[in-house]
Amino acid sequence: MSSVVLLDYGSGNLRSAERALQRAGAEVTLTKDFDTALEADGLVVPGVGAFAACMRGINAVRGGTLVWDRLRKRRPVLGICVGMQVLFETGVEHGEQTDGLGVLPGAVTRLEADVVPHMGWNTVDVPPGSTLFDGLEQERFYFVHSYAVHGTVEDALTTTARHGEPFVAAVERGALSATQFHPEKSGDAGAALLHNWVKSLS
Repeated sequence: MSSVVLLDYGSGNLRSAERALQRAGAEVTLTKDFDTALEADGLVVPGVGAFAACMRGINAVRGGTLVWDRLRKRRPVLGICVGMQVLFETGVEHGEQTDGLGVLPGAVTRLEADVVPHMGWNTVDVPPGSTLFDGLEQERFYFVHSYAVHGTVEDALTTTARHGEPFVAAVERGALSATQFHPEKSGDAGAALLHNWVKSLS
């Protein structure tokens, strides 16, 4: 059974993600311990709320160093919701620009849509060759967000969705995977996606 650390840096209720990963076949540890997170088969970076607040929490537990060290060693990392957003270079919320981890190029900015936040189920446009979405190309996933990355991500498989305008719904690049939606809240489709990720760890 693959070991997965769910990084506990003070962002939201992590129990639903923990249970979903366990159902996907992982042995899950909820911790902020650097060495435990570094050595696990997989690391999940969750995130809810504001970009700046999440970055403060991540920095407090050396999360940036952790993510970069894992990726240099080609050890899998999965970012979820704001945990995906912080992987990019910057986030802009309420006129405040905050540095992200800079693993991926681009900025997180407000969605231009008639209704914000984007809350609810939405389809995604999956590129060929996706590991995360294997068998899930026609499924819907659950989103809750007001900010997003626009365009596509250079040198990465980019899955997109649309709410008022196109935005990045998921990214896959080497050992790094990330989703803007919440797989743990996305029913059978989300469970299957997490199973695909956990299966890729072995």
